[in-house]
Amino acid sequence: MPTHPIFQTAFAKVYPLYVQKAERKGRTRAEVDEIIRWLTGYDPAGLQRQIDLGHDFDTFFAMAPALHPNTALIKGVVCGVRVEEVQDPLMQRIRYLDKLVDELAKGKAMDKILRR
Repeated sequence: MPTHPIFQTAFAKVYPLYVQKAERKGRTRAEVDEIIRWLTGYDPAGLQRQIDLGHDFDTFFAMAPALHPNTALIKGVVCGVRVEEVQDPLMQRIRYLDKLVDELAKGKAMDKILRR
């Protein structure tokens, strides 16, 4: 069964796009990093290592220390798709990340983005 091309895309290629999207709306790289670390469980050094190694999304999420237990609280639409209804686990994790970055760019408070 063919996989989606995003699965083999290097996380390091998409990461700057997340940062640019946030910065265009007055948010910071540090906030993007905090969101990614919250979702994946990476520490700052681990996240930087993933970026430096150029791992694809599949590997990036496979090596993630632990998905946050509150990921089930992430709901909404990204690119016309409800994130809570995505069937493929990897695609759902990617959509979760997209949704969190979208919320950041839309000015949502970090406590709400991180489901505190």
